[in-house]
Amino acid sequence: MDKAYVKGKVMRKNIDSYDFGRIVIDGKTYNSDLILFQDRIRPNWWRKSGHRLVPEDIKEIVEDKPEILIVGTGAFELMVVSEETKEVLRENNIGLIAQKTKEACKTYNKLSKEKKVVAAFHLTC
Repeated sequence: MDKAYVKGKVMRKNIDSYDFGRIVIDGKTYNSDLILFQDRIRPNWWRKSGHRLVPEDIKEIVEDKPEILIVGTGAFELMVVSEETKEVLRENNIGLIAQKTKEACKTYNKLSKEKKVVAAFHLTC
């Protein structure tokens, strides 16, 4: 897993750019869906139901206890967050922002400076 440290302190990740099927984070290019924690990246993220985000898909995120989960739903917003997943997030006091991936990247960069944020990105459709 990727981690960045300065004097023993974990540094947040920054998204440099996003284009259909490609995201650049701290200078490194990724071509598959991923989960972006503030201190690490879970590459090659596969969901149980493809374009439907279900509770099983976010177990690691819930365990990390972010204030907010940002979901990049794809370039054309084809990925949907299930009602069951929304309920799990509510039960764990985790806010949810679901946006097209391009907008979600901007939101992550802005909010991660102020809050504990995790983002789950669908990079294509």
